[in-house]
Amino acid sequence: MKTLTLLVAATFGTPVLALAQSSIAPPATFTDPDRIAKLTRAIPAVDSVMRAFMARSRVPGIAYGIIVDGQLLHVAAHGVREVPSGAPVDTSSVFRIASMTKSFTALAILQLRDAGKLRLDDPAEQYVPELKQLRYPTSDARRITVRDLLSHAAGFPEDNPWGDQQLDATNADLSRMIRAGIPFSNTPGVAYEYSNFGFAILGRIVVTVSGMPYARYIRERVLLPLGMTSTTMESRMVPASRLAHGYRLQDGQWVEEPPLADGSFGAMGGMLTSSADLSRWVGLMLSAWPPRDGAEHPVLKRSSLREMQQVWRMAPASAARNAQTGALTLNSGGYAYGLRVSQNCLFNHVVAHSGGLPGFGSQMRWLPDHGVGLIALGNLTYTGWGAPLDQAFEVLRQRGGLAPRTVQPSPVLVAMQEQVTRLVQRWEPPLADSIAAMNLFRDDSAPRRAASIATLVESAGGSCRPEGALWAENALRGEWKLACAAGALRVRITLAPTEPARVQEFSVVAIPRDGRVGPAPACRP
Repeated sequence: MKTLTLLVAATFGTPVLALAQSSIAPPATFTDPDRIAKLTRAIPAVDSVMRAFMARSRVPGIAYGIIVDGQLLHVAAHGVREVPSGAPVDTSSVFRIASMTKSFTALAILQLRDAGKLRLDDPAEQYVPELKQLRYPTSDARRITVRDLLSHAAGFPEDNPWGDQQLDATNADLSRMIRAGIPFSNTPGVAYEYSNFGFAILGRIVVTVSGMPYARYIRERVLLPLGMTSTTMESRMVPASRLAHGYRLQDGQWVEEPPLADGSFGAMGGMLTSSADLSRWVGLMLSAWPPRDGAEHPVLKRSSLREMQQVWRMAPASAARNAQTGALTLNSGGYAYGLRVSQNCLFNHVVAHSGGLPGFGSQMRWLPDHGVGLIALGNLTYTGWGAPLDQAFEVLRQRGGLAPRTVQPSPVLVAMQEQVTRLVQRWEPPLADSIAAMNLFRDDSAPRRAASIATLVESAGGSCRPEGALWAENALRGEWKLACAAGALRVRITLAPTEPARVQEFSVVAIPRDGRVGPAPACRP
């Protein structure tokens, strides 16, 4: 509801109307009507990238897909799922996805948390009593929490080579390993270090809290509600005509790796799935964006899905130079819950996870702000999908379809833009008072601001008018351009955390006539 406040302008004798507007913004939205068509036109180029990678890396078989707005826009498969018979991979072939299983375990933990059956900051030993016997590295170390395990902050050592060979460990084996002690590479809660052992313990927590075997819980509470009927924790459950066999390259020849059975470490890396099923998983993750009103997903509410996709433990930043283009790529981020999150020069929010086991390598990666994800499965040991997925996203970006949603301003931000524009054009004290939060003229007095703005307007030739749209950084912050007779100005405001929201920061700067407003350009090497 709009409330009108009448202010009488003492100097000019005309009423100034200040609208107390809503501070709630509509959801961010895609504004390019040709977005899907542009992404579709890029598919042949993505196919070329994938086929070239397969040939270069000598992967026996691959399957991959492009997910847009939760739907599988494109899926393809090449090569063989079994070398001796030459049986081809198709889009229903089932591959082992290894550590990508961790995101399923994380979702199960959040389901139980949302149901009130556990808390993330509970000591893990509350659900796994064997942990009570751990010898901590220092007397001041705190007890490991469920959250520590989810974000690889428990202090356990990185254990990828060892962890790969533990998948078939029994529940008794896991209990015995914990009772024997786990060495610490860090004290809990201070550093990131990848731990398969930690996710095996999370699997035990799922079992303890739910009262169900891990595989059964995941199947009944996660996979079946999502329609992921081809996904399983046990390779013997996959029809022989659909199972991708895993291989390693040895002396230039493909050598088959024996399948690893499911066991107590399955929660860290035991899952098998198809490209179609995995697209449903990525679609679920993308469905959490943007935040909005409406019915929740029955598997996990959107706020919890977004929680899974936020950094909870920072990892060291990295820089790498592309061997083909020479471009320097800067990455920062860390671990979320069963997922990796990063930021680079092109994308502010990248969510991903890879999976590698003897015989297999996979990756899923998506851009929440763009509504686009990629999945890739291969049956070669530790198939390295990082570079081809980088190239595929670059292809999509170059074709113009990979644009983020546009943030929508709140009604009050639009109202403040209109009034601040009037104020820049002609300073009127009643109008200035009506838009100002209580701090604005304490930080810099109204007369000083008025004089500074008048100088800028005069230098730009006067006759300043809005040009282009308001660019909203978020619901309560934005900037816009004023084109003047001999120059241009950029106006930027941030509204205060009050109702009604008023201007707490207000800047006006001169820019070139062809200058831009909005987000800063991507970082450069």
